Amino acid sequence: MAFKGKIMLLSHESGGRIDENETIMDHIHEGPVSSRLIRAAKYGTPVLKISDGISESPKVMLTAGIHGNEFPPQIAALRLVDEIGDLHVNGTVYIIPFAVPHATMKNSRKFKGIDMNRTASKGGSISNNILKATKTFKVDSVADFHATKPRSNPGVESVFCSKEPCSESLTIAKYITDAMSSKLLSFDHAATLYSGALEDECNMQGIPSVTCEVVSENCEVKKGSPEKSYLQMLSYLRYFDIISSE
Repeated sequence: MAFKGKIMLLSHESGGRIDENETIMDHIHEGPVSSRLIRAAKYGTPVLKISDGISESPKVMLTAGIHGNEFPPQIAALRLVDEIGDLHVNGTVYIIPFAVPHATMKNSRKFKGIDMNRTASKGGSISNNILKATKTFKVDSVADFHATKPRSNPGVESVFCSKEPCSESLTIAKYITDAMSSKLLSFDHAATLYSGALEDECNMQGIPSVTCEVVSENCEVKKGSPEKSYLQMLSYLRYFDIISSE
């Protein structure tokens, strides 16, 4: 398959060698696009833009690896970037498979000692760079993909959303949970639990967003967890009719 899409870098300080993470590399089948993204990640946070070349709308963004030690969504995102070129895409998809490549390389939840899912509102952080990119790219929605440890919060396959200020956040979450076994976790207002999460900050800036979780221990890949994360990604894209539901 010929390479389709455009790769950009959002941050140059976050670079890391994904190929040094043996667990991730053992669970992927490198394709033409994923290989390019793995190489690009050495120099910063890579984002792949895929567009049908006709109408750029709707525009959505999928992110993984805000926590570098949560492997299943990053593996799923690599599968998606290699397969989405064979699908008929209506609109534009921005995919960030490794939000913080350095943290992924180091099997770390944090970058420079800081949790990037608490800093999207703070200028200069990598998650804030991603938030700014949503404005630059004029995306219509964002889905952030994570993996939760068993017996933690939430500890179950789930989709986080909020009713205010973007009511569509709840609508998107219901669509995904209706299509899968994921549990709906809805809050009355964004940032109810804490501030700085990418999903919440997007919702508060008028970009309807959700956070999708699958279950797997940190730094591990529970059997079937990348596949479930991948299905969550497909369901999200189908909500916007970016790919066919067939």
